[in-house]
Amino acid sequence: MPEAVVRSRRRPARQANLFLWLGAGLLTAFVVLAVLGEQIAPYDPTAQDLFAMLEGPTAVHLLGTDNVGRDILSRIIVGTRFTLSIALASVFFAGIGGIALGSVAGYFGGMTDRIVTGIIDLLLTVPNIVLAIAIASVAGSSATGLTIAITASFIPPLARLVRGRVIELREEDFIAAAVTVGMGHGRILLRHILPNAATVIVIELSLNAGQAVLIGSALGFLGLGVQPPAPEWGTMLGASREYLIVAPHLVIAPGIAISLLVLAFNAFGDGLRDVFDPASRN
Repeated sequence: MPEAVVRSRRRPARQANLFLWLGAGLLTAFVVLAVLGEQIAPYDPTAQDLFAMLEGPTAVHLLGTDNVGRDILSRIIVGTRFTLSIALASVFFAGIGGIALGSVAGYFGGMTDRIVTGIIDLLLTVPNIVLAIAIASVAGSSATGLTIAITASFIPPLARLVRGRVIELREEDFIAAAVTVGMGHGRILLRHILPNAATVIVIELSLNAGQAVLIGSALGFLGLGVQPPAPEWGTMLGASREYLIVAPHLVIAPGIAISLLVLAFNAFGDGLRDVFDPASRN
């Protein structure tokens, strides 16, 4: 009986490690594709072959060809760099902005907190995808515009999360002790508060990366992302919707790639959450 109890207690930890390793393995594979895309791709992703238009999967073209005869597998492999880099850059810059705003609002409180929180609450009334579409329309259809749009849509919820965590930590005894000995506000934030909030922030950013892939692909599908002939997955989906009936493989290939990348980020984030927050397993 005790052995059975021990096994039941260990199972959640193994499950958490399974999600973590699954996500890490998939992300490693995508990073390799992003770095070595041109060397791995069997064909030039922009080379057209008008005699092989809309071909289905064959031994020559494993995932078929698109409307101008370009190899879809090659475009998926090389396009990993666009989709992955946009997602990671967006999350990185959103992390900087969200951490800065949330830390200042939560630590100093008072009028500063009311102003920052008011702006955050106002932006949170607009859904992420709607805010991203509005910003992408202004910033322009490019990788830079796409990154700006996704970044701006992620800052408000992250800032609110960081603010709440900073308010909790601000009341701890070790923070009161640091203030008592005359430690400066900046040093307290950087050396005591943010390191203790790092776990929550890292988990949230890893989960946001999956959302960034979805939002970036949605904007690309709407024509607000990276422009052709660049093989960005969302742009590929948008260009192939006209051929959904006659050549469904044009949609299936980038759709599966997007799903796998989102799964990788979500599994990695869930694994991190279970490892660093055992209570979430219950």
